[in-house]
Amino acid sequence: MSESVQSRTDVYPTRVEAQPQVLEREDPVVWGGADSGPLSAEQLVGYDTRGYLSIEGVVTAEEIESFHAELARLSDDPEVRADERTVVEATSQQVRSIFDVHKSSEVFQKIANDPRIVDRARQILGSEVYIHQSRVNFKPGFEGKEFSWHSDFETWHAEDGMPRMRAMSISISMTDNYSFNGPLMIMPGSHTQYVSCVGETPDENYRSSLVMQGAGTPDRDTLTRFAETYGIDVLEGRAGGAVMFDSNCMHASNGNVTPFARSNVFIVFNSVENTLQEPYGAPSPRPEFVASHDFTPAGASSNT
Repeated sequence: MSESVQSRTDVYPTRVEAQPQVLEREDPVVWGGADSGPLSAEQLVGYDTRGYLSIEGVVTAEEIESFHAELARLSDDPEVRADERTVVEATSQQVRSIFDVHKSSEVFQKIANDPRIVDRARQILGSEVYIHQSRVNFKPGFEGKEFSWHSDFETWHAEDGMPRMRAMSISISMTDNYSFNGPLMIMPGSHTQYVSCVGETPDENYRSSLVMQGAGTPDRDTLTRFAETYGIDVLEGRAGGAVMFDSNCMHASNGNVTPFARSNVFIVFNSVENTLQEPYGAPSPRPEFVASHDFTPAGASSNT
């Protein structure tokens, strides 16, 4: 470990103590104003307070059809299934996630750099943004698996070296999200506190955590207190809508035992003023397809 890494200040330590801790957030949630993008002052206040914002009709029905066609093409391609960027369920052998889709698919590259998406991210983060991570998630009927409660920032900080909470995610629904088919759940307001987790990060932890979160999962007592304090919002919505949420939101999703599939396009934007360093709580950084070191601003053409 270099001397500069040893001497740097870590305001969000995690995976270093024997007991979990809850720390106050030290960064703004909203960095831009209502005059700097398409979101209204009311929407920005809601995002700041709850940590997330739901938006209807971000993409058209025609675009959703093109997403589904591309999703079918990717999931049926043997080379895609064999690629390390694709996560396959161990038991059902169904595709769970395909990472780095903004680089491997022209269809998803286009939407990841679309002004409708990027301009909102710029406004919230108050700067140019780059794509830290992209993926498509599959939650097929009857077999879609759950995602445990976690804060994305805890992982991005510990394993990717993201210094501060100046990142956000947007989840674009390719299918209708009902309360019963495993939609996103968020504890509104939980983004204002940071859970410092216990346990060291195993080598190549990403190989198991992409299937099921392990290291970096908050303890049950803390999650219970959070749920009692903040409650849980179940985010239903029609296909074509989107949810934007802060990097430190405590979120999860249930498994899907219904016949109704749930799929989404998931894009993470990070500020170009918050680029990755060496990991704060892992022996080595995760691969490029999970945590990009290409800090080229997204949607550059929308600036013109």
